[in-house]
Amino acid sequence: MNKLSIKLGTVFFLIIFGLETFMFFFLHSAIVDSRIEEELLSLQARGNSHRAILEKHFDSQTISHVTLMESEADTDVVITNTAGEILDSSAQTQPLTKYLKSPPSNISRKGRVVEDNWQDEPFIATVSPVEVDGQIVGNVFMFQNTESVHSLIERLNEHFLLAGLIAVSLTFIIIVFLSKALTKPLIKMKEATSQISQGDFSVTLPKTGNDELGDLAQSIELLATDLNYLTQERNDFLASISHELRTPLTYIKGYADIVHKRNLSGEEREKYLQIILEETNRLSALIKDLFELAKIDKNSFVIQKRTIELNDFFKKVEKKFSPAFREKNMSLIVKCPSDLFLEADPSRLEQIVFNLLDNSIKYSPSGAKTIVTVRKKKEAVHIIIKDSGKGIPKDDIPYIFNRFYRVDKARTRALGGSGLGLAIVKELVHAHGGTITVKSIENEGTEFELIFKGAELR
Repeated sequence: MNKLSIKLGTVFFLIIFGLETFMFFFLHSAIVDSRIEEELLSLQARGNSHRAILEKHFDSQTISHVTLMESEADTDVVITNTAGEILDSSAQTQPLTKYLKSPPSNISRKGRVVEDNWQDEPFIATVSPVEVDGQIVGNVFMFQNTESVHSLIERLNEHFLLAGLIAVSLTFIIIVFLSKALTKPLIKMKEATSQISQGDFSVTLPKTGNDELGDLAQSIELLATDLNYLTQERNDFLASISHELRTPLTYIKGYADIVHKRNLSGEEREKYLQIILEETNRLSALIKDLFELAKIDKNSFVIQKRTIELNDFFKKVEKKFSPAFREKNMSLIVKCPSDLFLEADPSRLEQIVFNLLDNSIKYSPSGAKTIVTVRKKKEAVHIIIKDSGKGIPKDDIPYIFNRFYRVDKARTRALGGSGLGLAIVKELVHAHGGTITVKSIENEGTEFELIFKGAELR
């Protein structure tokens, strides 16, 4: 993770350094150009000032006065006539010959820059025409040694270099701080994920705000919570399977050993063989339920929907279950309107209803009543299965759809069941895009309501 910090810091530094370099170069060029332009304008203004004096009195005395004034200044002046002949100057003219040998023509009233190449030439120069009575009588050339310009630029460069060093230093410090601030929560997250990978799900990450890192930290905590839940559920699942398999196998092994005894009567042998058969059937049902859940978990089971006429469907259900209800002196009442259709998998819907009716038989006393009501509400089919059985305690209701959860912890073999039935029902209902809810009052009964979309009346 330290490598990530270095990489982030390096990338940020190079990007910002590049931007700063570009900005400093652009700013430096702009300031230098501005300063040179100021120097040229100042030089030209000085030449225009001398030109104004000479236009009033263009004579040798005034010319000498002008050159005398410039002899004490950092600039030099050369005054020529229209033929280019030098009338007077404030300095030696030999170095200035190249600028004077070709007299300029058509110069505007405000003057003109003769030389502005301060980098390669020894002088920058301007010229201002002298006009008397509407006629050009001469020119005022102003010169400034570029050494002063170079000195100015060098000082400017020193200031820029100092500012650049300060900016780079501050940039480096800020980037180091920011890269560490950015990678610190990532380091914490890496440690947390390592902790999770080792099976420790007690992960707590600091809140970093309402940003992507904060969302990631929250997601890791949620992942740890979910993994902890899944691990616990898996352990409970394996423990429950072990217990559920051990019980019938213990009965089968125990009674098989008894059956082998020679002094056993035929009636007793038949009794024990019947117990072995019951436990074998119970074991087969458990394994079938486990395979069903495995298919659901892997999404390998297929829901093959087709249009079901519900009145006909529940008549068949009533016909199949009526003997079981009569055997326990219970009544089954089915209320379903004609011409109500639903898009569903018939075998899976039958499995759902059979599981719920089977529970009604198991947990209702003799003489109890179970009512199945089917109705259409807002383009959805509502299937309500209500019994008058022993009911479910309020504290157990949130958990009845959990795998291997049993309300009756001391369930006898006579009741049977593996604790997987309602878990399978819930998964099958959800696979149809439906919902299942339960209401129950102890000693009064339980009501399951299934809601499936796609109802149709014809």
